[in-house]
Amino acid sequence: MICYTAITALRKYVFRNRVRTSIGEPSPVHPSGSRLYVPVCKPNGVEFTVGQGTGEPSLSALWGFFDRVYCISLDEREDRRQEAERQLRSVGLLDRVEFVIVQKHPVDNERGIYESHLECFRRGIGAGARSMLVFEDDIVFDRFSSRVLANCVHFMSTHDDWKIFFFGCLISGSRKTDNASVRKVRYRSLAHAYAVQRSSAERLLSLPWRQQPYDVLLGCLGEEYYAAYPSFAFQSNARTDNTRLGKMDRWRRFCGGLLRIQKMNEFYHQNKWMVIGVHVFLIGILLMLLVGD
Repeated sequence: MICYTAITALRKYVFRNRVRTSIGEPSPVHPSGSRLYVPVCKPNGVEFTVGQGTGEPSLSALWGFFDRVYCISLDEREDRRQEAERQLRSVGLLDRVEFVIVQKHPVDNERGIYESHLECFRRGIGAGARSMLVFEDDIVFDRFSSRVLANCVHFMSTHDDWKIFFFGCLISGSRKTDNASVRKVRYRSLAHAYAVQRSSAERLLSLPWRQQPYDVLLGCLGEEYYAAYPSFAFQSNARTDNTRLGKMDRWRRFCGGLLRIQKMNEFYHQNKWMVIGVHVFLIGILLMLLVGD
């Protein structure tokens, strides 16, 4: 109980200060004197600016970096589509998104999920897209910041090595980049909100079905993956449509849902040695108390 209370208090303190630092940094100053002027270049070389002279980043310009936006949804889950529409509207994306309505796979749920993501790639490539956003219909946006999004877009526009960029996922490790809002990550799982370059989409389309869940496949490819920090896209507590994950889904709910799990996963990998140190310290105190008795 002592360990849990101490870690929870420390997590809240560190996260609050990290967010203040990463989001509160002054952005470059436009010659007119206004801040939040972020020059970026789309992959096709077309330049555009974000929030010039407005004092706030323009969400339409930020999301405009991506040529196509898709949201995957089962035809029978009208309830989730309605909630997804509400979530996408809250971040200025509803007018851009195309819902990819799919049928549940008759035999293999995992293959159905895999093929639904590939269908997004086919549509994007067919439309000439150089970059795409893909969401699943259980998306939830939390602690969304236009400043963080602007930093992420700037990173993607000025770095050629990113293949997939996650706005929320589970990771096995991460390290800093030259951008306070971007981490290079060892991807673990979850593919509910990410950007993909055309070259990576083409590679994924060229691969045969390997009897692997889609996120397992992504983790095995060894690509250059990056993620937003702090992440702002999470999966809701809506029941999973993947019948194979029934027990895991119940366990996730017991632990507070994927939103809480993602946040704790992010915090741990950002502050791993501090968390370990606090546990060692508290265990040491307990041992001294026991020995003293």
